[in-house]
Amino acid sequence: MRKYFYILIAIFLVSLTGCEGASESSTPSSVAKLSTFYFAANDSNPGLSTGVFTIEERLDTGLVWNKDSMLFGTRLDSVVPRFTFAATPSAAWLKMPDTLCVLTGYDTLDFSKGPIYLNIRSADRSTLKTYEIRASVHQADPDLYTWSILTPQIYEIDDSEQKVVELEQSFVLIKSNGFALRTYLSEDGSEWYDWGSPTGLPAGTNVRQIISDGTTLYYGQGNTIYTSTDALTWTAQTVSYPVVTMLLYWNSLVWALVDNNGYELAYLDNDGLALSGMRPNGPFPISDFGTVVFQSASLRERAMIIGGYSEDGESLNTRWNLEYSVHPMPKGEYRIEEFSIDRPSFTRLTGISVIWYNDQLLMFGGVDEKMNYFGREILISNDEGLNWTKADSTKNQLPEVYSARQKQTAIVRDNYIYLFGGQDANISYSDVYRGRLNSIGWK
Repeated sequence: MRKYFYILIAIFLVSLTGCEGASESSTPSSVAKLSTFYFAANDSNPGLSTGVFTIEERLDTGLVWNKDSMLFGTRLDSVVPRFTFAATPSAAWLKMPDTLCVLTGYDTLDFSKGPIYLNIRSADRSTLKTYEIRASVHQADPDLYTWSILTPQIYEIDDSEQKVVELEQSFVLIKSNGFALRTYLSEDGSEWYDWGSPTGLPAGTNVRQIISDGTTLYYGQGNTIYTSTDALTWTAQTVSYPVVTMLLYWNSLVWALVDNNGYELAYLDNDGLALSGMRPNGPFPISDFGTVVFQSASLRERAMIIGGYSEDGESLNTRWNLEYSVHPMPKGEYRIEEFSIDRPSFTRLTGISVIWYNDQLLMFGGVDEKMNYFGREILISNDEGLNWTKADSTKNQLPEVYSARQKQTAIVRDNYIYLFGGQDANISYSDVYRGRLNSIGWK
């Protein structure tokens, strides 16, 4: 009976596979070695085609595995495995958890359960080689945003306003209760240390307007720019134009809105504030606006200043686009444009946070002109700020425990989104959440 079993397998192998290194010699080969393994393509199960398998030869049992997991949702319960061998074997069969399968090359098998072993016997029957086959599929939806809370509270609940900035390799939270300032420091967002009270900042400092270039913090008030490299000791520098508000760090420059017989954007250089020539031709925010910096599809350095309150207290729906073009040479040119002129239906928003993530703009939190909070709802823009829509609430929504708020800080670091604090009508939050799109970082 055993004799007929091997004759039957040999017949199947003729239709199963081609052989590498085939010889015209009639001497049976002693080689028992697998050359390639893959799953046959299946239009109804497209993830199978993403399975690229590596064969590791070992002294005992070899290993066949896919380093990069197949797409989420790929089914392994009904697949057709394909093999090629270094030399035509006398027998090859799969040992499944509940059956023994002689290979034909057209078998539809269940690879969802393990372990699975491929056994190869050489043509001269002198060598038996066994390979363990491991097929892995991503167990998480790549389009799903997953969130976790890093800390529920950095400081005791109060009514302070706060801002988080990055300084060197740390997160720095600076808060103000209207009378006193306090700073807190963390390297990872989970463990925080009371860093002390800063000195050198003026009375009435609006901590929401502190910005960072990564190594230095900046704050402007009147004809003075204040800087600090440790968040505690601040140094004053007199500038030529009165600062209306600090804006952002963009294109390797620190930017402020100044009063030069009207609003104008200026950047900080060695001599103080240099005028850029960018003058808004409409209502421009001076507080509670959102900012974001990114590189456009045309590889131009861009920034946006979104929503906020105007000088007269009006809640704005503006989206000011800042762009730097290397033409004309040699100095290039700065430009400013108001997107909401062509698309005025954009909601009036204040206290929002905006980031560039996964080649999209994501907007968090904020309130409308009637002080309605947006809660866990996230707005996205796929066209660099021209149009905005609600994100898919089944895949991209903040955790249910995340309370509706405004004036939170959003920062992207190492492909993760960090959300810090914020406030509602009653309290100031000091919690920290971290989230990431599952597919970010996948290979």
